[in-house]
Amino acid sequence: MMNDFSGPHSDERGAEEAGRPFVEIRGLTKTYLGAGGGLSIIRDLDLSMGAGEILVITGESGSGKTTLLNILGGLDRADGGEIRVGDTLVSDLAEFQLSEYRQQHLGFIFQFHHLLKDFSALENAMMPALILGKPRAEAQELARELLDRMGMAQRLDHFPYQLSGGERQRVAIARALVNDPGLILADEPTGSLDEERSREVEALLFDLVRERGKTMIIVTHDRRLAGLGMRNLTLTSGSLK
Repeated sequence: MMNDFSGPHSDERGAEEAGRPFVEIRGLTKTYLGAGGGLSIIRDLDLSMGAGEILVITGESGSGKTTLLNILGGLDRADGGEIRVGDTLVSDLAEFQLSEYRQQHLGFIFQFHHLLKDFSALENAMMPALILGKPRAEAQELARELLDRMGMAQRLDHFPYQLSGGERQRVAIARALVNDPGLILADEPTGSLDEERSREVEALLFDLVRERGKTMIIVTHDRRLAGLGMRNLTLTSGSLK
């Protein structure tokens, strides 16, 4: 097993040099047990993605989209199968290693922003960099640059309650990107916004991800959003098609 946490770009380089996909899933399975027996959510699922690819996964509610993202992000465990992201065999990581993996290599964007109410937009965006141990001045500069790119330069000192829904989601995107992660996982990233704000935030997100050469997986039930990715797959009956 090779699990290298030496820096945010080491996984991408390692996968490219070895000629492997950047994201590779083989035979993934996940079943939830309930009073009525087992409910198979993911069944022998395979997926390969190259570095810098943007994939949109669609599917009906309850099809397992969020479960798949949670397993990829180390927030949930699969029952079987293998997951590799860059040089990291995620499926073999211990709990303490999963935390480090998430901090250094992943950026999460959720439908609801989950900003800390007592911190400003700038402080929220820089929080992951501080947690990773970067000097405050460096974390602040990284967050400021991203928020400026997101059109938030005049809102840095505003608190979440002073921001619109679209502005809060822009801060959440900046927060996801501040540690320069190799893989972005986005779960209905504009699902809580109206159509106009959704289009604005989506355009900014895709532009930033492309500019920085990041790999991104978005899950959504929105067919229009699916058309913005480089590739679109549907999760149905536990498999990607």
